[in-house]
Amino acid sequence: MDGGVVDGGWYLDVVGFARSTPWLHGFFQIYTDAGLGLLAVLAAVAWWRGRGKPAEVMAAALWVPLGALLAYGLSNLVKIVVQEPRPCLRYPAMPTVAPCDFATDYSFPSNHVVLAVSAAVGLLLVAWRVGLVALVLAALVAFSRVYLGAHYPHDVFAGAVLGVAVACCGLLLRRPLTALVLWGREGRLSVLVGTAGPARRSTPQRR
Repeated sequence: MDGGVVDGGWYLDVVGFARSTPWLHGFFQIYTDAGLGLLAVLAAVAWWRGRGKPAEVMAAALWVPLGALLAYGLSNLVKIVVQEPRPCLRYPAMPTVAPCDFATDYSFPSNHVVLAVSAAVGLLLVAWRVGLVALVLAALVAFSRVYLGAHYPHDVFAGAVLGVAVACCGLLLRRPLTALVLWGREGRLSVLVGTAGPARRSTPQRR
C-alpha cells in the first residue's frame, strides 16, 4: 500500500509545520509515549475507584485495559496484512522530528493511536468527565504521530476508528463482565475487583 497517494500532501504539510516549530519538538517527542502513560494512570485510577462502586462500574473499568490490549493485537494483525511503509521512507528528503523507524515496522494503522483512543473511549464509558480528559490526551497523541513524521494522517484516522470500535464492544460485553466481577467479589479476587456490598436485610412480609 502506497500511503503517499492517499494523503501524502497532508503529511508533508504537518511535517513542514513541525520544521517551523522547533520549540515544540521536545514536547511532542516526550508526549507521544508519555500520553499513553497518562492514559494508563487514568485507567488505574478508574480501576481503583471502581473497587468501591457497583459491579457495573468495575466491569467498565476492567474493560479499559482489556479493550486496549485487544485493539493493539488487532492493529498489529492489520499491519502485517497491509504492510504500508512508513512515510519517512517514501519521503527521505523531508527531515522528520523523530528518527525513521525500520522498514519492517509498518505504518498502517498507528498502534499509539489505537491504544490511546481505545483507552479514552473506554474511560468515557466509565465516567464521562474523565473520558473527556482522556479524549483530549488521545487527540494529542494522534497529532504527535504525524507531527513527528511517524505516520500518515490516514494511519491515525484508521487507528482511531479501530480503537473506538473495540472500546464500544465493551457495551456488548458489559453483562458477562459484570457477572465476572460479582463472582470475583465473592471470592479471593475481591482484592482486585472489590468486595460485595453489605447484604440487604429482608423485611418481614405482613400477613
